[in-house]
Amino acid sequence: MAALRKWISNLITGVLLITLLFMLFVVISSRASGGEPAFNGYQLKTVLSGSMEPGIQTGSIIAVKPGGDMTRFQKGDVITFKASENKLITHRIYKVEGKGDIVRYVTKGDNNNAPDPEPVLSANVVAQYNGFTIPYIGYGMEFAQSKKGTMLLMIIPGILLLIYSAITIWKAIREFEISKKESTL
Repeated sequence: MAALRKWISNLITGVLLITLLFMLFVVISSRASGGEPAFNGYQLKTVLSGSMEPGIQTGSIIAVKPGGDMTRFQKGDVITFKASENKLITHRIYKVEGKGDIVRYVTKGDNNNAPDPEPVLSANVVAQYNGFTIPYIGYGMEFAQSKKGTMLLMIIPGILLLIYSAITIWKAIREFEISKKESTL
């Protein structure tokens, strides 16, 4: 029974430590990349609308690959582009207009009835969607990137680890005192 308790104790300690380190990684990478976490050259973006459903659900995170020649895309590719200074949209290319350095993309959300009203200049394309999606995680990512979320996600695992450490130390001291009393009897 004592071996099982020790194994469970080590498991809980490991999970709390991994959670703390993961949250540290997410927060630091978010801040370093200007708000969105990045991994192995891909940026993780949160989907906030249903325009690409059912393929990309609202609240999902998607991996997009930034960089490269932004005039290379073809009809059917899914791109992420700047609609305004603070707004990114991920839609499928419906039609390609122009050639060479002056290319415009007519885009359309898979769930939308009509193409987007304004064509996208290739200079406004920031990344290409690669097909990687994790549903519903985006809600947590949005919360994690807020000030309140950052504070909670950095503080709570640390506090839990400290509390768990204090309980473990208290139990060890108690067992030591019990064994000390038993040896003196």
